Amino acid sequence: MSNLTLVREFILMGFPADESLSILHSLLFSLIYSCSLMGNVLIIIIITWAQHLHTPMYFFLKNLSFLDLCMISVTVPKSIANSVTQDHSISFRGCATQVFFFILTVATELHLLTVMSFDRYTAICRPLHYDLIMNRCLCVQMTAGSWLGGFLFGVMHTASTFSFSFCGSNVIHQFFCDIPQLLAISCSKSFLRETVTILVGVVVGTFCFMFVVITYVYIFSTVRNIPSSEGRSKAFSTCIPHLLVFVLFLSSAMFAYLKPTSESPSITNLVISVFYTMVGPTLNPVIYSLRNSTMKMAVGMLLGKCSSKWKSLLAANQLLSELKIIFHIL
Repeated sequence: MSNLTLVREFILMGFPADESLSILHSLLFSLIYSCSLMGNVLIIIIITWAQHLHTPMYFFLKNLSFLDLCMISVTVPKSIANSVTQDHSISFRGCATQVFFFILTVATELHLLTVMSFDRYTAICRPLHYDLIMNRCLCVQMTAGSWLGGFLFGVMHTASTFSFSFCGSNVIHQFFCDIPQLLAISCSKSFLRETVTILVGVVVGTFCFMFVVITYVYIFSTVRNIPSSEGRSKAFSTCIPHLLVFVLFLSSAMFAYLKPTSESPSITNLVISVFYTMVGPTLNPVIYSLRNSTMKMAVGMLLGKCSSKWKSLLAANQLLSELKIIFHIL
C-alpha cells in the first residue's frame, strides 16, 4: 500500500481543455444538472405533500428520486467546477470518495429498482393481499437493505480499485473518477481482486435482471387476463415507466463497466458515461410523471394551491396598500 503515495492527485481530462469548449461544457452540464435537480426535487415534494401518494409505490419512487439526485451530484458539480476554474485536478482521497459514493448510489438504485418490481408484482398479481404484504415495515426494510447492499458494493469496489499501484500517468480520460479508467492507468499487473469484485457485481446484476424478468412475465400474464381495457391501461401506466427505467439503467451500466478499457481518450466512453450518469437521473422524473396520471394530477393540485396562495398574497398586499393610502388621506 505504500506505493499508492506515488500519485497524490489525478487529472480529469474527459473534455478538451480549450476555453470555449470548457464554457460550453460547463453550461451544458449546468443545464442538465438543473433539470435533474428540479425534476427529482419536485417529485420528492409532491409525494411528501400529497397524502393520497403515501403508498409503497410512491415511497419507493421518492427514494429513487433521492438516489438520482445523489448519483448526479457525486460527479457533475465537480466537473462543472473543473471547467469553470480550468483546474482539472482531483486529490487521491477525493477520487476515492467519488468512486465510493458513485458505486454506492448505482448499486443501491439497482437493488431499489428490483424491489420496485416486486411491489408491482404484488399490486397486480396479488391485489387482495397487497396491503398485508407491502406494509410499511417491509418497505422500510427493503429500502434499508438496498442501501446496505449499495454500501457494501461501494466499499468492495473502492478498496479493490485503490489497492492497486498508481505510479505512472495520473491523467484520467473521463470527467469523473471512473473505475475502468482508473484500472487503465494503474501500473499493477494483476487485476484479480477487481475481477472478483466485478464478477460479484455481474452475478448480483444478473440475479436482479432475472428477478425483474420473472416478475414481469407474471405481471403481463395477469394484465392480459384483466377484462376491462381501463384496468389494463392503469396497470401498464404503473409498470411501463419502471420497466423502461430499469432497462435503461442496467443496459447503460453494463455496457460501461464490461467493455474493454483503454488509456487513450475516446468519444464513445464519454458519451456512454454521460448517458448513464446524467441522462437517467434527468429522464426518470419525466418518464414517471408523463406516464402516470396520478402524478400529473398531484402536480396540478400542487401548482393550483401555490397559485391560489400567491393570488391571496397579492390581494392582501393590494388591500394593505389601499388601507395605507386611506389612512394617509385621513
